[in-house]
Amino acid sequence: MSTPETGPPLRPQATVEELLATRGTQPIRSLDDLAADTFESDEELDEFLAFTYAERRRDVA
Repeated sequence: MSTPETGPPLRPQATVEELLATRGTQPIRSLDDLAADTFESDEELDEFLAFTYAERRRDVA
């Protein structure tokens, strides 16, 4: 049985704003903030999508 004296040390509670400030991050304000060039070409994207759709159909049967 754990008591306050033997339990883990209490951590100070921080607000979301305080946590963001300590990490130097900003809230997402638009979808453009999430944009990334993940695939180098349209062909690479097409291959990924074909693989993903095939894997989804494989588990349906």
